[in-house]
Amino acid sequence: MKKLIIINGPNLNLLGTREPEIYGGLTFTEFLEILRKKYTEVAIDYYQSNIEGELIDKIQEAGLNFDG
Repeated sequence: MKKLIIINGPNLNLLGTREPEIYGGLTFTEFLEILRKKYTEVAIDYYQSNIEGELIDKIQEAGLNFDG
C-alpha cells in the first residue's frame, strides 16, 4: 500500500470555522475522512502545524517514510 502524507501549514487548522464563505464549511478532518473513504488503496496521514520549524522537520522526516 502506498503511503501519502498531507502537510498543512499556518492557519489551516481553522478550516471550516474561519471565513467559511471563502474557505468552505468543511474542517480539514472532515475533508481528510472523505479522501480516506475515496482512496482506500492509499494510506493517508496528516500533519498540521503553525510553526515553520516543525513543518520543515516533518517534511524531512516524510521523505524517508512516505511515498508522496
